[in-house]
Amino acid sequence: MNEATVSVESRQSGRIALLREFWSYFSENRGAVIGLFFFIGIIIIAVFADFIAPHAPNQQFRDALLQPPFWQDGGQLRFPLGTDAVGRDMLSRLIFGARYSLFIGCVVVSLSLVLGIFLGLLAGFFGGKIDMAIMRLMDVVLAFPSLLLALVLVALLGPSLINAMIAIAIVQQPHYVRLTRAAVMGEMSRDYVTAARVIGVRTLRLMFITILPNCMAPLIVQAARSFSSAILDAAALGFLGMGAQPPTPEWGTMLAEAREFILRAWWVVTLPGVAILTTVLAVNLMGDGLRDALDPKLKRS
Repeated sequence: MNEATVSVESRQSGRIALLREFWSYFSENRGAVIGLFFFIGIIIIAVFADFIAPHAPNQQFRDALLQPPFWQDGGQLRFPLGTDAVGRDMLSRLIFGARYSLFIGCVVVSLSLVLGIFLGLLAGFFGGKIDMAIMRLMDVVLAFPSLLLALVLVALLGPSLINAMIAIAIVQQPHYVRLTRAAVMGEMSRDYVTAARVIGVRTLRLMFITILPNCMAPLIVQAARSFSSAILDAAALGFLGMGAQPPTPEWGTMLAEAREFILRAWWVVTLPGVAILTTVLAVNLMGDGLRDALDPKLKRS
């Protein structure tokens, strides 16, 4: 067995040991494990929505307007969770709505994470005027209430799901900038950074290959928290008519369409709200588990 094979096997065994250590700390938080499995279930439902949903999300059954759930008088098994005001199956729309919510969370987190890491690295690594300019800009963004700023941005860009995601990403991005900057400034004084400078490591490699991987733990936790915030903000914008537009089966838009039926058809309002609540709760619980598993200060010696 040559040295290259031994090196590869040792790296693989090291990665397996790290994964086992991560899971041992993560699994100690039962809420985080429940949130993880629930989130995986939401992902499966979103991916296979075309096969799981009993009907198309926008298919209308004009003979079954505001049909109650099957366990109530007048309900039918072909509409297990009832129908809305124009006869669309609630279960099918909730299932397809999971796809939109996951898409929103992934896009918003990706945009804000990439831009936030880039600006935070610049601010923390170079300091001086660059740091001051970036952080003052972030302070201006943080000075506005997040939902209000998102509303203003969507009003300027135009009401749509894409513009809502862009606005939410801009609103969330300062948190990543501040986290990345603080982590980079903490790493800059470490011996391995000094050694890398001494041997002549190039600036971009030093920033993105040497320093950034050691700053990722708090960013991963923040990404999990931002995922749930993105779903909530998108639902709020959809409820206000500034996000996804009807007949898109997005949970916030479904809530907006059902406002006038809140007293006589509880299911059209309650079910999308419960979907938002459970998904956000699962992601937050998972984020707590990630924090416990990735933060060395919370690990037992």
